[in-house]
Amino acid sequence: MKGPHPLLLVAAALVLAFLLAPMLAVVVLSFAPTEVLHLPPRGLSLRWYRDFLTNDRWVLATRNSLVVGTAVMVLATLLGSMAALGLHLGRFRGRGVILALLTLPMVTPFIVTAASMFFAFSLVGLASTLPGLVLGHVVVAVPFVVISVLASLSTFDDGLLRAAASLGAPPWMAWQRVLLPRIWPGIAAGAVFAFATSLDEFVITLFLAGPGQFTLPRQMYANVREYMTPTILAASSLLFLASFLFLLATEALRKR
Repeated sequence: MKGPHPLLLVAAALVLAFLLAPMLAVVVLSFAPTEVLHLPPRGLSLRWYRDFLTNDRWVLATRNSLVVGTAVMVLATLLGSMAALGLHLGRFRGRGVILALLTLPMVTPFIVTAASMFFAFSLVGLASTLPGLVLGHVVVAVPFVVISVLASLSTFDDGLLRAAASLGAPPWMAWQRVLLPRIWPGIAAGAVFAFATSLDEFVITLFLAGPGQFTLPRQMYANVREYMTPTILAASSLLFLASFLFLLATEALRKR
């Protein structure tokens, strides 16, 4: 079988270079020793990474992002997995409509979603609170888990559950020993996507977070507006590294 056409490989390489060039420039500039930036930098230094790891604002923002991201990952994975299992195993009308509603946050502009959440959460006292911020992120993270788990369930043989039931296994045991071992890569990939979505979310955070819930994207926005320093380049580089690791993890899970 013939491989891809050389022109196609060249075009793909050019597109990839166009997409990665700005981010690679940020990574290189993050090692600049001075606040005045030059490309290529006039020397190398870890000054801005040290500032990121020791500055109270950046440390607090990082901790908040990790706490919120972990909570969102757990809740979104549980809710999204149960929703996907119900849609796959259930036999009822309107499944397509329910799936469309569950995935609606993926296509709705985040500014619309954030504004709606702000007014709704304000009525019940969840605006400007950590639980409200977590729930807001869960809303936009659940669709990724649903899609990922449904993709794994599409290759699952439902007859295995019936076979387990015919051998006397209760439903919980059939799910634990037959279903979950075969779809866990999809669940794990959905959890990774949920965490990455929360880590990167800015618009909803801007609407729902209180004064003490500065996450990394919100702190980066404040850094640009108020006291621009190259520390934001170090934060961006670390987020880029995290995204790359998430990509590798999801690719490894996909191959399973």
